[in-house]
Amino acid sequence: MIKKSLRTIQELESYLTLTVAEKEAILTLSQRGGLPLRITQHYLSLINPQDPNDPLRLQVIPQQAEFKPVELERRDPLGEEDHEVVPHLVHRYPDRVLLLITDRCASYCRFCTRKRWVGQGPTPNLNHLEKALVYVAEHTEIKEVIISGGDPMILDDKKIEILLQKIRAIPNIDVIRFHTRMLTFEPTRITDKLVEIFKKYQPIYIVSHFNHPNEIAPETEQAILKLVDQGLPVLNQAVLLKNINDNSETLTQLFRKLTHLRVRPYYLHQCDIAPGTEQFRVPLLRALELVKSLRGHLSGLCLPTFVIDIPGGFGKVPMFPSPIVAQNSDCITLEGFAGEQANYPLQ
Repeated sequence: MIKKSLRTIQELESYLTLTVAEKEAILTLSQRGGLPLRITQHYLSLINPQDPNDPLRLQVIPQQAEFKPVELERRDPLGEEDHEVVPHLVHRYPDRVLLLITDRCASYCRFCTRKRWVGQGPTPNLNHLEKALVYVAEHTEIKEVIISGGDPMILDDKKIEILLQKIRAIPNIDVIRFHTRMLTFEPTRITDKLVEIFKKYQPIYIVSHFNHPNEIAPETEQAILKLVDQGLPVLNQAVLLKNINDNSETLTQLFRKLTHLRVRPYYLHQCDIAPGTEQFRVPLLRALELVKSLRGHLSGLCLPTFVIDIPGGFGKVPMFPSPIVAQNSDCITLEGFAGEQANYPLQ
C-alpha cells in the first residue's frame, strides 16, 4: 500500500525546513506546470530536515535552476517518441522493447529523463496497451519486454498480474524486466502477494534505482530480501548526479551495499540532457576520471557499466576510461589501476 505522498509547501514543512529559494522554486513550478512535486513520507523521513544540501533532498525538491533554459537540452533526450511504434511502446533496439504502462510515480525525481510526460498524462490503462502487445507478438525478433513508466509498481497487484500474464503468453518473449523506484520511495509496496505474482511469471528481472547509500533504509533492505530470497534477481541503475553522488566514497559505499544485498550494480548513467537538468550533470571528463578511480578498488561484481544515452535515440554506449596509454606496430602499453605500466603484444 502506498501511503499519502506530500505535494505542497505546507505538507513538506511538516518534515523539512524549506529554504526561501526552495519555496520560490515550488511556487514557480505551481505556476508553470511540468513535472509535478510529489514525495513519499518514507523518502522524506530519510532526509536531514535542516540540511539544504542533503543528497536525497536535492533529488526531489525543485530548485530554481530547473527553470533555466539550456541550449543543448532536449524535451525528449532519448528520442523515444521517434521510436514509438504504437502508443506506449518504444522499439529502439532489435531484440527488446520498452513498454510505458503509466506516467505516475510515488515520487518524482527532478532529473527525470521523461519529464515531458511523467506525472502529467495521458495515463494509459491496460486496454490502451493491447496494440503494443499485438506488435510484440507479431515481431518475433523481440525477446525482452522492459516494463517502465512512470513507475509500474504504482499499479495494483491485479493489474500487474493481468499485464504479466498477457506478456508471458507471447511465445517469443524470454525475459521480462520490471523497472521501479518503489524500493527507494515506498519499500512496503513489496508485499508477499506481489512477490508471489512475480514468481509465477519468471524469468522476471527487477531493476531498481538507487543513487545514494542513504536511500537504502532498513525497510528497503527487507524488501530487497523478499525478492532475492524468492529467486527474483535485482539489478540497479544509478544516475551520476552532481553534489549528490559524484565522489568515489559515496559510489563505493552504494555499490558495495547493493552487492552485499545481492543487488547487482548494472548501469551508472551520465545524467540525460532533459530540460532543467544542467545542475545535476557532472562534466563528462570529470565523470570519466571518477569512474577510473573506482577501477581496481571495487571488484567487477560491484562495478556497474558507465553509460551515456546518445541524444536522439541512437542507443546507450559504454564509456570506459581507456587503459591504453601508448601503441606502436608491435604492442600496446597498458596502465593498471595503481599506475603501473606494461607492454602487451598486438599479435
